[in-house]
Amino acid sequence: MRKLRLACLGLAALGALVLVVGLVVGAPSVWQPALVVTGFGIAIGLGALPALSGYQYTGWVIACVAAALVYPGGFESWGGVELTDKFLINTIIQLVMFGMAIHMRINDFKGVARQPRGVLVGLFGHYLIMPTTAVILVQIFELPPEVALGVILYGCVSSGLASNVMSLLAKANLGLAVTITAMSTILSPLATPALMQLFGGTIVEVGFVSTMFDVIKITVVPVGAALLVDYLRTASPRATRVVNIAAGVSAVWLVVGLSLWNTVTAGLSANAVLALQQACYVAAAIILARAYYAVETHYAWIGRAMPYVSMFGIMYYNTVVTAAARDTVLTVGGVLLLIGLIHNLTGFSFGYWAARAARLDIPASRSVSFEIGMQNGGAASGLAASMGMIATAGVPAAVFSPLGNVTGSLLANYWSRRPVSADTQDSAPDSGAELAIEEKR
Repeated sequence: MRKLRLACLGLAALGALVLVVGLVVGAPSVWQPALVVTGFGIAIGLGALPALSGYQYTGWVIACVAAALVYPGGFESWGGVELTDKFLINTIIQLVMFGMAIHMRINDFKGVARQPRGVLVGLFGHYLIMPTTAVILVQIFELPPEVALGVILYGCVSSGLASNVMSLLAKANLGLAVTITAMSTILSPLATPALMQLFGGTIVEVGFVSTMFDVIKITVVPVGAALLVDYLRTASPRATRVVNIAAGVSAVWLVVGLSLWNTVTAGLSANAVLALQQACYVAAAIILARAYYAVETHYAWIGRAMPYVSMFGIMYYNTVVTAAARDTVLTVGGVLLLIGLIHNLTGFSFGYWAARAARLDIPASRSVSFEIGMQNGGAASGLAASMGMIATAGVPAAVFSPLGNVTGSLLANYWSRRPVSADTQDSAPDSGAELAIEEKR
């Protein structure tokens, strides 16, 4: 495998040379395929370099985005299926959420009682600083209205599940990180619609109830399914039978409900129809959880495969969104990169220093930094798709999410090389100078 990766690096180097020549002579037929070859060659080849292997996933995302920019037509539809179809995008994102949450535990919520101060700082910063910063940035930089809405939307969603991975890499307080992620997800059905109405309502009309239901189906339902799997792992035989019965009832509900959908929903209000849709999603989640647990008990490898499923899903929606919004990305992509970087670094900085001001120890402060600075790009993309704005409001998430993975990885690797000694973990320093000394140990 290493030889293959090294060969891909060599191919990438050759592709980069052809890319430069093609750009110099102005030959798109030369530099465009060379760009794609270079991108995927680097993505595969990074695995051969120990110091850079941690960025291989980010390399894949960038390569896919480059391919979408060069050949957008190849990512618009396959076999007559629109790749940006709202239902398809939301289903992919739900699978991403399920795959990333499958390793969460119900016991993670006990962290609220164990570390209430850290949780409060994380939630406060996440749902106040990030939306406010997004609003300020769209006021400073001139963006098309729906793209500006996407920036605000990205600032209003819950913590990104990838932030937990960064906390692990940074030798931070992983328990606190997981707890903040779980709590921000639970609060998101109320927090995200309220913040969107407050900050984004001047751009387009934002319905609180419809947005709340969208957040529930995109984030809470798949995460709930993952937690149900965790419950089944230690459930008693009686509890397992209850879940089996619930899965059977859910199956009947879906078959009957979907068969009679037009008849049942005729004459109902829009909110009542949304509520019935949520019931169908919950039923599907129960069936998914029970089926996954049944497979997991016989094939343990599926748990190890789920993160890769999530990675594929993230690459999918980043690629198709970029292809659908190619002209927008080429027009405002540079500005969005700058906005995303400022937004991301503001979250990291505020999270760390607010946690230190609240007298949290250094590992906890690192976790809070990641939880505030990294947003749930999948949720933002899903909400943009639900609003019918995937090619406009969905663009910021497609840009900011990979960018956050890069900056998060860099920060995590930096902190991982600066472990915290035992005598500095229980109290916060009284001054910035003292903190600087501690961080250099």
